[in-house]
Amino acid sequence: MIDYEEKMQKTLDNLDSEFGTIRAGRANPHILDKLKVDYYGTPTGMQGVANITVPDARTLMISPWEPKMVKEIEKAIQASDLGLNPSNDGKNVILRFPELTEDRRKELAKDIKKKGEAAKVGVRNIRRDANDAAKKANKAGELSEDEQKIEEEKIQKATDKYCEKIDKLVEAKTKDIMTV
Repeated sequence: MIDYEEKMQKTLDNLDSEFGTIRAGRANPHILDKLKVDYYGTPTGMQGVANITVPDARTLMISPWEPKMVKEIEKAIQASDLGLNPSNDGKNVILRFPELTEDRRKELAKDIKKKGEAAKVGVRNIRRDANDAAKKANKAGELSEDEQKIEEEKIQKATDKYCEKIDKLVEAKTKDIMTV
């Protein structure tokens, strides 16, 4: 039997990391996780070229280990879809997070809900594949009818458990976004 629960957990973990990149009007270093900086011709993650600190709730300070990386970091941020304008003091890149408007909060909440639904669809697809595998094992004589039913019940319980976890994750992130 394939380890369907492991796949469901990966779906949940992926959703959680996606939610980490959604900015809630507060400084969160994880929004930079997917950004790549040109480091001597090699795309490198932000953590690989700089130290990222949070001096206050609405500011991120990126301190490159090499001063000439300031321009490359600014370029990477401007080219991204973060919607932030970096500034620098010669040594550090500073990102200031503006207060989110009510419309933007609602838009982000809808996006969060969409991502949650997509994750649930992923979990249900894993359920379908696991059920198909159980049916094939039955036809091949590896599982009896009763064992197949028991396996399908386990698969359904796991599906329900992960869908519930996704709902809780969506609810928590939506609450975080809607909090002023």
